[in-house]
Amino acid sequence: MSVSILDELEGKIKQAVETIQLLQLEVEELKEKNGEANRQNDSLRKEYEQLKTEHQAFQDRLRSLLGQIDNV
Repeated sequence: MSVSILDELEGKIKQAVETIQLLQLEVEELKEKNGEANRQNDSLRKEYEQLKTEHQAFQDRLRSLLGQIDNV
């Protein structure tokens, strides 16, 4: 093998290593974003359940009040 071929191979290997390192950084960044999105999703799910419970309590109370009016 000639020196130029080895130089070309070395350049391609360095480029591949740099690409792999960049992709690894991107994967870590995406994992962090995914974790944050999951935390936000959990928070919104809890808020939804709380609002749903409050809505049901409001409906029950309203029905009760309407029932009292009907009895008058």
